[in-house]
Amino acid sequence: MAIKFKKTYTFALKSAGYITLFSTGFLALLLVVFHEFSWIICLIFSVTVAIFSFFVIQYRAERFIYRRIQKIYDDVTLLESTNLRNQAITTDMATLTREIKKFATDKKHEIEGLRVREEYRREFMGNVSHELKTPLFTVQGYLSTLLDGAIDDKKVRKKYLERAEKGVERLIYIVEDLDMISKLEMGDVNLELSNFNVVELIQSVFDMLEMKADKKNIILMFDRKYSKPINVFADKEKIQQVVTNLVMNSIKYGKENGTTEVTIEDLVDNKLIVRLRDNGEGIEKQNLSRIFERFFRVDKSGARSEGGSGLGLSIVKHIIEAHGEKIYVESEFGKGSEFSFTLEKHK
Repeated sequence: MAIKFKKTYTFALKSAGYITLFSTGFLALLLVVFHEFSWIICLIFSVTVAIFSFFVIQYRAERFIYRRIQKIYDDVTLLESTNLRNQAITTDMATLTREIKKFATDKKHEIEGLRVREEYRREFMGNVSHELKTPLFTVQGYLSTLLDGAIDDKKVRKKYLERAEKGVERLIYIVEDLDMISKLEMGDVNLELSNFNVVELIQSVFDMLEMKADKKNIILMFDRKYSKPINVFADKEKIQQVVTNLVMNSIKYGKENGTTEVTIEDLVDNKLIVRLRDNGEGIEKQNLSRIFERFFRVDKSGARSEGGSGLGLSIVKHIIEAHGEKIYVESEFGKGSEFSFTLEKHK
């Protein structure tokens, strides 16, 4: 591909000017010394030297300097820069330096971004592999035992088939969550917005998870009695999933005989905020920034024994952001955590 040069003559003009001044001054000095000074001779000499110097310097610059500049552009465009390919090449060194610096900075940021994405991809694939491998091996183990002869024992057969079924259910749960988060990240989820009572929705989640909370003697409660309905405008099913995931998380990491408390507060601009506070394990400061990442777990061994896909909080964040709202987390290690998110009030 032929590269067009955007020629500048500043360098040649300045250089020719300096040479002309020096040469003319030197000539004038000689004429004065020999007592034959003439303005006409000086003028003709200066014009001749200026024109000659300009063309020689410009030719030499194009022949040698610009050729090297073209080599720089050729090397740079091998890295694919549509901006550099499509514009004329400047021969001004200051402009060239700025362009190359900008190109180098952009490429550095691009490489850093690719490196981060590659690390994220590698970690994600490792996590998916681990999450799927555990229930798969569990199912395989039970089925292999049955095939080896345990199938003849009715009690063992029933017990192992039930355990294998739980392993399959966990696989389905993980795959469904992966499908959900993929759709959310691609913006492929249509929100069915409607008006509903958020107090009633939270209470229904409490009722659904009451038995699970009772196993650890955790009380699910509001901070006070909300006698009047508080209506919001959102996707009811998705917000129920948000509340369910957050309450499940508080139970999973909650302490024995603890509490999970929900507060609903008014904000400005027709918004409200739902706060869910527990007195559980809490989150260490260095982990707060990663708490919404896919498969990230504060207590990796404990969390897996409790079940779950490791995608709950990531799904929560994506659902809230799909509504154009915000989600926050505050935590003190050893004392508990508070998750809060905003919603639009019904007008």
